[in-house]
Formats: sequence, structure tokens, C-alpha cells
Amino acid sequence: MIYLDHNASTPVDPEVADVVYAALKLNFGNPSSSHDIGLKAKEAIEKAREEVADLIGVASEEIFFTSGGTESNNIAIRGIAESGKRGHIVSTAIEHPSVTNPCLHLREKGFEVSFVTACGDGRVDPGDIKKALRKDTVFITVMHANNETGVIQPVEEIGLIAREAGIPFHTDAAQTLGKVPASAERLNVDMLTVVSHKFYGPKGIGALYIRKGLTLKPVIFGAGHEKGLRPGTENVPAIAGLGKTCQMARLYTKERAAHTKKLSDLLFASLKYKVDGIRLNGHATLRLPNTLSVFIPGVDATDLLEKIRHRVAATAGSACHSGLKRPSPVLTAMGIPEADALSSIRLSTGKDNTEEEIREAVSVIVDAVKELRRESS
Repeated sequence: MIYLDHNASTPVDPEVADVVYAALKLNFGNPSSSHDIGLKAKEAIEKAREEVADLIGVASEEIFFTSGGTESNNIAIRGIAESGKRGHIVSTAIEHPSVTNPCLHLREKGFEVSFVTACGDGRVDPGDIKKALRKDTVFITVMHANNETGVIQPVEEIGLIAREAGIPFHTDAAQTLGKVPASAERLNVDMLTVVSHKFYGPKGIGALYIRKGLTLKPVIFGAGHEKGLRPGTENVPAIAGLGKTCQMARLYTKERAAHTKKLSDLLFASLKYKVDGIRLNGHATLRLPNTLSVFIPGVDATDLLEKIRHRVAATAGSACHSGLKRPSPVLTAMGIPEADALSSIRLSTGKDNTEEEIREAVSVIVDAVKELRRESS
């Protein structure tokens, strides 16, 4: 199996796995306990908090651990919106469901939500965000990079617009950390979502950066863990793993970016040479180094993935629900016709892929495309 689905999840780095296993064996105490075993677990948590903070250039007390990206996004969106009066929220039409659905939930609660659409290249125009703002806008949330196309959004410019308007700004950086440098200060954000399993860490753990001075209302209630914002006994092994993941990302992000870009360029160039009509979805250069969303004419993406699934792991650019094929909302928001969206797949490389694997994957995909085109002719 050649794994080209790193935007869905990544293999856990061996060094990270060692840290997780060590914590499972040694740090079994409750971090809230005052005895030495509990204090040792607490120390592991605070060490990890510092590593996460160092990766994005913030203070450790501004980092809150969660169960992952979905919870981080929900805490950010619902926490800030529900901490004040009902008002207006600005987001985009290309967000992950863990952003879109909390916004829709708030709409049911009386908030108004504007979903700004993307341009044909997959980028949101900062000017459109500015135009969408109103006097009662209470929150802006725009992802750093899209999970399907890999297109990097102009978060820095949007952040400046938000600062000028005095509106809290959140970005979901699930897909960018570990792939490209991401500084909260440079991005001009007030909140930022961190997801461990997207850059070689364990699943079920994430973090949320919240700028000091910003007040959020808890969305779940319990004891005083994570300053009362995210109650529940901490998952010490996973938190320790996330800390190690961030430490390694701080050291190796540039190296990984160069490697995955080389492989992605080889992958697309080879497919373009051998598959008639193939086209890249999204901006050609302002994109994650590891991500390709490609349209393959005359081929149903679901059928293609079924043919290659035992040899190449990839993902469709569309979702199949209850037996009905539906085009990706991200691709259609970019103005891509539904038929083209249904013929699009996502290929995302990782740090451990090799050129030999890429060439073999190209061969498998090309053979499958030829077979499907023959069957449909």
C-alpha cells in the first residue's frame, strides 16, 4: 500500500510513539492529584504545553488542550459567540464541517452567519471578508489552508482587517502545522486550532491557542481542568505525544515541506504527462507543499478509488452519503461544475514517501484511469 492520504491522517512518528508509550507506562497518575505520581503527570502536560506554544510562537498559558480539531473549533466558535450578545458571524464556504456546523448551530440560536465564497483558484478574497462585516459582527473564522485543495488562505490580511475592526479572529490550522511555518503573531489571529494526527502525532488530542485577555464561555461543563474551559481528566499520554510532535515539527517543517513538494511536483507532472485532460484544482503555487486535488475527465472518482484501494490510499474530492454521490461543497464553492467535482481526487504526500512509491502510484492510477475510460466508452 502506497499511502497518499496524509491530509486525512498521518502515521505516528516512531519517536512520538515512544513518548506516548512511556507516558502510558509511567505517567498513570491523575494530574490533579497532589502526590508525586500526580505531579509527574502534571509536569508532562506542562512540558507539552510549552512545546505547542513554541511551535506557533505564543505563551504556554495561552494553550488549551482538547480532544482534537473538532472540539477546538467548537470551543473557539461557540465559546466566543455565546460569551456575549447574539450577533453576526463571518466564515467561508470552504471550511471544514467542524467549523461550518457550529456556525449553523448558532444560526439556529439566533445568530446571523455570512459564508463568504471562494474565488476560482480556491482563495478567499480578503476584500470580500471586509465587505461582509457589519456593526454587529462578533466573530470571524477562516481556515489557514483547505483540507481538500491545499490552497493557503490569506489569513494574515484577514487578520489585519479583523484587528482594525476589533473583531476576534480564529483560524483552523489543522492542515498547515508541520507542513508550513505558522506563527500566531504573523497570522494576526486571536485563536488557532492545532490537530495532532495531521502531522505525525496521535489521534484524539489537539489544542486551541487563545490570545491572553480573550474570554470564552465553556461549551461543556465539569471541574476546573484547562482553567475550566475544557473540563475532564487530561489524556496525559496523548498530550505528551502532541508535545513531542510539535517539538519535531519545529525542527523539521522546512525539510518536510521541501521533500513533500518535490514528491507532489513529480506526482502531478507524471500524471499530467500520462493522463489526458487532467487538471489541478486550486491555486498553482499558494498551496500546501504536499497536497494535490486533481480533476480527471471521464472518470468517476469513487470508481477510481475503488480500483486502486488495495495499492494506493487516496481520497475523493466528493463525499458519498446514503448511496448518493454528492459533489464536494469546497469544489463547487470554487465554481467547479458538479460533474468535474465528482471526477476529482485528492492526493497528499508525507515525509516518509519516496520517489519510487510516487512512480509506482502513478502507474497504478494511470492503469485504472485507462480501464475506467475503456469501460465507459
